[in-house]
Amino acid sequence: MSIWWSLHLRREAASVPLARRLLLGTMETAGVDPDISYDLSVALSEACANAVEHGGSATSGGSSEAYRVTAYLDGVKCRIEVTDSGPGITAPSVPARPARTDAEHGRGLTLIQELADHVHIGNKPGRAGTVVSFDKILKWQEDAPLMAV
Repeated sequence: MSIWWSLHLRREAASVPLARRLLLGTMETAGVDPDISYDLSVALSEACANAVEHGGSATSGGSSEAYRVTAYLDGVKCRIEVTDSGPGITAPSVPARPARTDAEHGRGLTLIQELADHVHIGNKPGRAGTVVSFDKILKWQEDAPLMAV
């Protein structure tokens, strides 16, 4: 058994906790280990916060005012993708030197890399926008309804 969902969210700060709560609720219902759920929810929050802050341009309307979150739980791993309509990435996907620990900005991509097993950050093929995808091998609580067999 597997679960997947996709959200189309406005680029507003209030959308970040909504996506995080949906992910946490899905994982709790499925029986995913709470530590894994927490790590993925923090990584998702960081990816969403980046989409809200950087995912559009002031000169374009419509689609640049939204971003998409998709989550797949397949019994073995969880993959999350956050896609925006911003200008895309022109610099390396993760800074060569992480931001200071007391910095208010600039730590999100590094944090996602630390919390997930595999991370890919790149531009949408053929059009503007950034895709942040990451996955993590799942651990399960005893008697979890979705546990891999």
